[in-house]
Amino acid sequence: MKIKLRIIPIFLLLFTTISTVKAQQDTAALIGRWDLTVTVDGNQRPSWLEVYRSGYRTLVGEFVGVSGSARPVSNIQFSEGKVSFSLPPQWEGGGKDLSLEGTFSGDSLTGTLTSADGKTYNWSGVHAPDLHRTTEPLWQQPVKLFNGKDLTGWHALGNNQWIAKDGVLQSPRSGANLATDDTFNDFKLHIEFRYPAHSNSGVYLRGRYEVQIEDSHGDEPYKDVFSSIYGFIAPSEMVAKGPGEWQAYDITLVGRMVTIVVNGKTVICNREIRGITGGAINSKEGEPGPLLIQGDHGPIEYRNIIITKAK
Repeated sequence: MKIKLRIIPIFLLLFTTISTVKAQQDTAALIGRWDLTVTVDGNQRPSWLEVYRSGYRTLVGEFVGVSGSARPVSNIQFSEGKVSFSLPPQWEGGGKDLSLEGTFSGDSLTGTLTSADGKTYNWSGVHAPDLHRTTEPLWQQPVKLFNGKDLTGWHALGNNQWIAKDGVLQSPRSGANLATDDTFNDFKLHIEFRYPAHSNSGVYLRGRYEVQIEDSHGDEPYKDVFSSIYGFIAPSEMVAKGPGEWQAYDITLVGRMVTIVVNGKTVICNREIRGITGGAINSKEGEPGPLLIQGDHGPIEYRNIIITKAK
């Protein structure tokens, strides 16, 4: 009898160890970052998911929907190749929980997403590229993206309200976003802007990563305010000027690594952008993308938009 009492705990320990290892092996393919594409009314809309472990068995992560900021996912269910989770509404009065279900298909994911309004959409996902760079960039000559006279080199993503006047690119009211005709990979960007009180805009790097612009003077430096990478990276301090004053961003983007200098002060230094932000043009992170400026959140003005590409 004593021998049996000694064997059983050893057996249970071995069984638990094997089960833990098996669970880790089963989830290994899901761990990491996923670039998602959601089909909404026939249109391809970008989304993003990161999955990682909390302890040995629990899967958690972060999720970016077709709009809004990155949100934590407290529990991701995964068994026999099927993944699912749910999130409460992001916006006040936002309706039902968002829920996502998916299945592995080769090295990709496919599934359905049920939004806060109860509608269901198909989606697919692929592993996000790491975008690691192994050498330092060599820089080309700076190029002006805005000529100060007209919208040459730009196009509106909708009904255009943008105008060029007195060397300033202006969006006098909420309307369409504006994107460059050219696309970019790694670059340095200088851009100046001015907004009235309570207005809001943003600069999307490669059309996918928003550097937030809003009336945040006096606010704490959170992940969704002035000079943040929206929903992902907070500035080290708030150096925003007041409404009606010209301000400047100097941004360097190499792979996923970003540095942001605001009005001469470095507030983000060589930090990794982990995924796309809400409102991105697409989730194809491995491709070059345009510079996009947001025009759908209030009046905004820009000038002296200068980019320096990496060779």
